[in-house]
Amino acid sequence: MKISLSDSISVSTRIVVLSLTVVFSFTGCSNDAAKKLSHSEPVQDKWSYQGETAPEFWEEIEKGSDCGGNRQSPINIIDFYAVQSDSPVDLGIHYASDTHINKVVNSGYTVQFDFMPGDSILLNGEVYRLIQIHFHEHAEHLISGVVYPIEIHLVHLNKAGELAVLAVLGKEGAESQIIELLESFLPLKMGESKQIDVQCDLNQLLPADRTFYSYSGSLTTPPCTEGVHWVVFKNPIILSLDEVSTLKSNMPLNNYRSEQPLNGRVVTVNPL
Repeated sequence: MKISLSDSISVSTRIVVLSLTVVFSFTGCSNDAAKKLSHSEPVQDKWSYQGETAPEFWEEIEKGSDCGGNRQSPINIIDFYAVQSDSPVDLGIHYASDTHINKVVNSGYTVQFDFMPGDSILLNGEVYRLIQIHFHEHAEHLISGVVYPIEIHLVHLNKAGELAVLAVLGKEGAESQIIELLESFLPLKMGESKQIDVQCDLNQLLPADRTFYSYSGSLTTPPCTEGVHWVVFKNPIILSLDEVSTLKSNMPLNNYRSEQPLNGRVVTVNPL
């Protein structure tokens, strides 16, 4: 049973919910990879979140995609079954206090913030550069059946073109200074974008207790490409009801994919 904490709250060939506007300044990323990730302009896609093109039909309408694969995301992470590995995932988060936001985009699928190169994570010895962040309401990943009102994806790319995504869940409570800053550039109509050059500290988007789950999954939007390294923080951050409402009003209703079968995959739990 899913327990909702609120009534309100993905390289590949294409990422649409990610809707990336990517500035590749680090070596090793080809122009082809950039094209695969770039979706700052509205595109005409077959899929959506509602009706006959909703997530349950993606496998059928997105021919040649991985949407019917066995290692799909999101999943319901049941804490009781998460494994404490003898070789925990090595995660280092290297976010500066003065990260520059480059652009905000309403892709029609999500609200997305693109960043100038600089911030990165080190995942099992591999550097992944931060590209952008975006939002889903309600959350896509569940923790032991619990559905949070918001999920934030911090999307990273390495030189080989592999993705690592940090997923941060949010629940309602006090105001969040970093969310207030990001929302100061809203509203945006669907397809609109805004160039900005503002500093922010993305460390404020991460929970104080950074215990995290990790598993191998996929993009949560077509083409649902598998091989994505997922890091899902166990504990949520706090943001206000008004902040959740503002995000909701700038995104399509229920821009989330439902949980996918685990299919024998192992989810590890790791302290940080």
